[in-house]
Amino acid sequence: MVEYGYFLSTEEFGPADLVEQARMAEQAGFQSLWISDHYHPWNDAQGQSPFVWSVIGALSEAVSLPIETAVTCPTVRTHPAVVAQAAATSAVMTNGRFRLGVGSGEALNEHILGDAWPPAHVRLDMLEEAIQVIRHLFSGEEVNHSGAHYTVENARLYTVPDEPVPIDISGFGPQATALAARVGDGYITVMPDESMVEQFRKGGGGAEPVSGGTKVCYGQDRDEAVRTVHRLWFNALLPGEMGQVLPSPSHFEQLKPLITEDMVSSNVVCGDDVDQHVAALSAFVDAGFDRVYVNQIGPDQRGFFDFYRTKVLPQLADGVR
Repeated sequence: MVEYGYFLSTEEFGPADLVEQARMAEQAGFQSLWISDHYHPWNDAQGQSPFVWSVIGALSEAVSLPIETAVTCPTVRTHPAVVAQAAATSAVMTNGRFRLGVGSGEALNEHILGDAWPPAHVRLDMLEEAIQVIRHLFSGEEVNHSGAHYTVENARLYTVPDEPVPIDISGFGPQATALAARVGDGYITVMPDESMVEQFRKGGGGAEPVSGGTKVCYGQDRDEAVRTVHRLWFNALLPGEMGQVLPSPSHFEQLKPLITEDMVSSNVVCGDDVDQHVAALSAFVDAGFDRVYVNQIGPDQRGFFDFYRTKVLPQLADGVR
């Protein structure tokens, strides 16, 4: 059975709103939560950026749903030994209902301490070593590590869950997907790409879970929904590697003229057409995903959850296409 979850956006909402959305998601019938891990929003219009680990602590008390970061970069801004402690504590607080989603990150969030932003292949090497460090620390044993990118001395986590936290790896291209297949406990991506799922499965991922996420904008006025997406999330339609290499929200805002409302209308599900929402999530199911997460763009969160509770999730549960 495919699991449907809700994707909490720390770029667009503050802590109290995120906790309330998690409650509404559970009441609406969503089965799990993703939450983004950012230092900056993508643009100033989004306007938020709470510390994800504090929010997860609040979520652990507010809901009973499984929670996963989508995704944390454990390589530059935050040392993997610190990420390991945060993830282990989150798993304890959620009674084992936490997964750590990791990825190679974006300059937008990771360059803030003045570190050089490495090329993609170096970032993937750093990510692999970081995962090794994190897994060693999850054992609860003292860890000493001297690697190409990280040094750990006499580090031990005393607060650890009964079972090690699963680590899912994000990948949008062949190299990252290969890494996920080789060392991940699961695979994360944001496109319903069957070929990437197949690469992960055949490359060593086997039956490990594949999770995907998408953004929509529910609203009774479709044109207004399109304008909302264009105002808040035009960056999602920028091509190539810009999302990984641009260093500040202002740089993304400079590129907004490249994205038109027509482009949004053609690429993002907007409005209240049930069939379009069902089709957007079903595309991931058809591509072989095990878990599908959806995020509502804009302020009409209650309307979205009512819409999905009464019209969308029941059709997905029935397997309607």
